Amino acid sequence: MGKKKIIVQSEQDVLREEQELSAAQKKAVSGATSLKSKRVEKSKAFILSSYNNTILTLTDMNGDVLASASSGALGFKGPKKATPFAASKVVEAVIEKVRKLGVREVVVYVRGIGSGREAAIRALASHGLEISAIKDITPIPHNGCRPPKVRRV
Repeated sequence: MGKKKIIVQSEQDVLREEQELSAAQKKAVSGATSLKSKRVEKSKAFILSSYNNTILTLTDMNGDVLASASSGALGFKGPKKATPFAASKVVEAVIEKVRKLGVREVVVYVRGIGSGREAAIRALASHGLEISAIKDITPIPHNGCRPPKVRRV
């Protein structure tokens, strides 16, 4: 296999490497703590409830994501992902993530036609969040696509 080459580092190289590592660690820690030290009184909750899944994203009023969860990520599989029970568990997971941020008031935006819509809103209210508004942002086609030509036989 050949001889192994032993590389000897000078003290300056070792010190420079340590400084770079510590700077990178401080940068990573400051990015993580900036979110935790941030106080958010009012936020937006986006609930996407489809036939197959329920996704909840909690953002601040600018739209920066604070926490997100879905029923599939919590371990529900198959048709159980779209149940109202799974939607309430998704809300619990998101509330647990943002508990330290001090969120008190929520504006709720609901999209989709799944069975977890109302359950997610009720779970948000039952976990102590004050719901100031509920808006349905489900996309509705205003005439849809052009239908195919009539088949001639």
